[in-house]
Amino acid sequence: MRKTLIRPTDAEDAAINAAALSDQDNQPLSADQLAQFKRKPGRPAGSSKEQVTLRLDAEVLETFRATGSGWQTRINDVLKDWAKHH
Repeated sequence: MRKTLIRPTDAEDAAINAAALSDQDNQPLSADQLAQFKRKPGRPAGSSKEQVTLRLDAEVLETFRATGSGWQTRINDVLKDWAKHH
């Protein structure tokens, strides 16, 4: 079932904004303040990781994916451990 977004009328929107602006303890954020919350795409600056293409057996991928979010990091950890001991 598709949800329908019901937008306020112009009069309702004006009333909502007026009420928000009248609350001295909870002023709306400015555009500059809101901008600081926007997430920038990609890896954080200074990341030492490099993107590669790698072919793995399907059963290996299934096993790691079954462990949930972060499975790629767990593969990386296993490879780092192997490299450290060989």
